[in-house]
Amino acid sequence: MTERDDVIRESHETDVFTAFEGDLPVGGRKPSAIRNFSGKYLPALASFLVVILLWEGLTRALGVETFVLPKPSEILTSFVETWDTIWGAGFRTLFEAVGGFVMGVSAAVVTALAASRWVRFRDGMLPIAIALSATPIIALAPIFNNWFTITSPFSKMAVVAVLVYFPVMINTTRGLQEVDQRELELMRSVAASPNETMRRVRIPHALPFFFASLKVASALSLIAAIVAEYFGGPQDVLGQYIINRANLFQFPDAWAAILVASLLGITFYILILGAERLFMPWHVSFRTGR
Repeated sequence: MTERDDVIRESHETDVFTAFEGDLPVGGRKPSAIRNFSGKYLPALASFLVVILLWEGLTRALGVETFVLPKPSEILTSFVETWDTIWGAGFRTLFEAVGGFVMGVSAAVVTALAASRWVRFRDGMLPIAIALSATPIIALAPIFNNWFTITSPFSKMAVVAVLVYFPVMINTTRGLQEVDQRELELMRSVAASPNETMRRVRIPHALPFFFASLKVASALSLIAAIVAEYFGGPQDVLGQYIINRANLFQFPDAWAAILVASLLGITFYILILGAERLFMPWHVSFRTGR
């Protein structure tokens, strides 16, 4: 083996070692799963417990009335006592939120793919979409109630779909467009078709943008569904339940329903995170130790 070959081999070994050196802790051993979990989630859990204890202590010490701010212990008691009612209402609201989420995301992806494929469509569509995204979408709820009837879940799904559509479409289009020109030139140099370029370059590049918008949309969908329910509809949904209990000054019950909405929203968000890890295992944010 020549001296030049030795230099190349040593350089390659150094690069490989450097690439993985940052992924290993001191001592060369990976941290345990328990240590990883505690490092990521224990600070947040501790902060949550501190907030709850302060909330309970201050409301008791200051004598805050229940109709102003219920104590966490009162909310928990109501949460247990009304378990079947609030969870039943929660799942019906979740059905509306997920239905609207699927419709809005599907329309947004189709529009983004078309916008990245045809320049004239993009130049005509994006300014309109950006302008419409600044309008108060939730004000459409009474109109959709009139279109689909007030008791139909589709009136709430339509509000969710419109609210979800714009952030997903705009961010996905951005991800499909902001591709390194050198990658596009490489695809052109091998005579790749536009569809191959879309599949091999644009879509993988757009996935981080897409999932970032889905995380926002997952929270917006549940909020939009509950607010749309405030404008009328069946009584066995979270929005109407919260209004009715607040009107009767049963504020612990209303807060218990809000707790259910929060738990459903967190679960929805975690599912999006799982899908992101499933479809983007190669992304830098999922590398071990980073």
